[in-house]
Amino acid sequence: MEKSPLAGKPAPRELLVDIPKLVTAYYTETPDPDNRAQQVSFGTSGHRGTSFNGSFNEDHILAISQAIVEYRKSQGITGPLYIGKDTHALSEPALRTAVEVFAANEVEMMLQEGMGYTPTPAISRAILTYNVARDRGLADGVVITPSHNPPGDGGFKYNPPNGGPAGTEITKTIQDRANQILREGVGSVKRIPWQKALKAPGTHLYDFVRPYVEDLKNVVNMGAISASGIKIGVDPLGGAGVEYWDPIAETYQLDLEVVNNAVDPTFSFMTVDHDGKIRMDCSSPYAMAGLIDLKDKFDIAFGNDPDYDRHGIVTPEAGLMNPNHFLSVAVWYLFPNRHDWLPETTVGKTVVTSAMIDRVAKSLGRKVTEVPVGFKWFVPGLMDGSLGFGGEESAGASFLRKNGTTWTTDKDGIILDLLASEIMAVTGKDPSIHYRELEKNYGKAFYQRMEAKATLEQKAVFKKLTPEMVAADTLAGEPIEAKQTKASGNGADIGGLKIVTENGWVAVRPSGTEDIYKVYAESFKGPEHLDKILEEGQAIVQTLFDEKL
Repeated sequence: MEKSPLAGKPAPRELLVDIPKLVTAYYTETPDPDNRAQQVSFGTSGHRGTSFNGSFNEDHILAISQAIVEYRKSQGITGPLYIGKDTHALSEPALRTAVEVFAANEVEMMLQEGMGYTPTPAISRAILTYNVARDRGLADGVVITPSHNPPGDGGFKYNPPNGGPAGTEITKTIQDRANQILREGVGSVKRIPWQKALKAPGTHLYDFVRPYVEDLKNVVNMGAISASGIKIGVDPLGGAGVEYWDPIAETYQLDLEVVNNAVDPTFSFMTVDHDGKIRMDCSSPYAMAGLIDLKDKFDIAFGNDPDYDRHGIVTPEAGLMNPNHFLSVAVWYLFPNRHDWLPETTVGKTVVTSAMIDRVAKSLGRKVTEVPVGFKWFVPGLMDGSLGFGGEESAGASFLRKNGTTWTTDKDGIILDLLASEIMAVTGKDPSIHYRELEKNYGKAFYQRMEAKATLEQKAVFKKLTPEMVAADTLAGEPIEAKQTKASGNGADIGGLKIVTENGWVAVRPSGTEDIYKVYAESFKGPEHLDKILEEGQAIVQTLFDEKL
C-alpha cells in the first residue's frame, strides 16, 4: 500500500472526526437490517463500525445487549457482568445503551466507579478472579472498544466466563440473534432510562484499578524494577489505562513519568498512520512517532492502544521495537526466569507470528503451540497453565502469573510494558539489545506483511483448501516441509494456507471485511529470499484461484 504524505506527521485539523455529529448519528441513524454492511458482524474481536455509515448505532447495541442477555440465560450465567469502556467517542453512548438494557433485564453489573475507563485486561482479570473456585453463578464481561481503530469507530465485544474473547460459536449465536432483533425491530428490547438503570439493585460501581494494580506483583517482578531505579516513560496515548500508571508508580515506588495524561476523543495528539488515517496502532512507527521521540529521554518507554490490550515498546537502541522482536525476547526471558512454571508448559504463537520464537523455544527445550489468528485460541492453554505465554505478531500477548496460574485470558498490554522494564532491570540491557543477540545465535529474520486484491469468489476458495491442492514442492528454492490449512498446535482451521520451509514461510488468509487477502512471509536468508517467498506464495494462490473458479 502506498504511504500517505501525512504518515508520521501530527494529525491536521481537517482529519479530526466531528464528535458531535458522530454521537448524534449514533442516536439518529437507523441501520438497514437487509444491508449486509449494516448488520451486526462479530469479527475476531467483536462488532465494530461507525455511526456515520450505519454500522455502529444505538440499534446495534440494543440488539447485541439483548442477545447477550438471552445467551447468558441459555447458558445459566447468573454472576455479575463486568463492563468496561475505552476512550473512543462512541464508547460512552454505547455503554449507556447497554446498561439500560442489562438493568431492565435484571442483570447484575459491575461498572468502574466514577464512570471512568477500563482496560480490556482489567475486565479479563476481574472475571477470572471472581470465578476462582466457582462452578455456578459465574461472571462474564463486555468491553466496549474498537481497539486501535480510528477515532470515528465503535466496538462491542463479549468475554464469557473464561475471561477471554468469545469463540466463534458464541459470537455467531449472539450475532444471529442480534440481527434477528434488528429485522423484527428493536422496540421489543427491554430497557429502562439511564438514571433508573444506575439505581437498579443489580448495578454496582466498582474500582477496577486498585485490585489490578495490587495484583501486578504476582505476574511481574515489580520489586526488581523498583530496585533498579531505571527511568520509565509512559505515554498513555489517551487510552483506557490513563488512570492506572500513577497508582502503579506509587504502589511499587517506580521512577515513572506519565508524559501526557490527556484524553481526547479526536486523538488529535496522534501522528498519522501509514495510510493517512488516525489509528492508535502501537506497532506502527508512523502512528507512534510521538512515542518514539521519548527514546532518548528514558531508559525505556511504552504506550498502548485505546483498550490497552496491545503494547508498544520504545528503547534508546531501537526506537519502537518490532512486535515480533519483543515477543521473541519475552519468550527468551520468561521461561528461564519463571521457576514455578511447569517444565511441560509451552510457548503459544499464531501461525503468522515470527519463527524466531520457534528457534528460541527450541533452544530453551520448550515446545511451541501454534494456533490460528485470534487470541481466543490461547484461552484454553492460559486457563489450564499448559501455555506459559501466548503472543500475536500484532503486538498482543499475555502470560501466566509467577506461580504458573492464570493472569488473564485476553491480551494485556500493561504487563508486557512492565515485562520490558523487568527485563532491563534484571539483565541490565534493554530488550532490543537482547534481540540483536538472538539474531547472532539463531539468524536474522526478515518479515513482511502485505495485502493483495481478491473477489468474494476468490476469498471463498480459502475455505475449501486442503494441503493436497498445493502442487508445488519447493518455495523460493527450498523444499517445502509443511503445507498447512490447520494449525499444528490445536488442529483448528487457519482460514487460509501456510507453507513452511527450513528458512522461511508464507501464510495467506482472506480479510473478513475487505476485498483483499493478507499475505505474511518471513525469511532467515535475506530480503531477496523474502521477495521470492512473497512472489511464489502469491503465484501459488493465483494457481489455486484459477483451478477452483
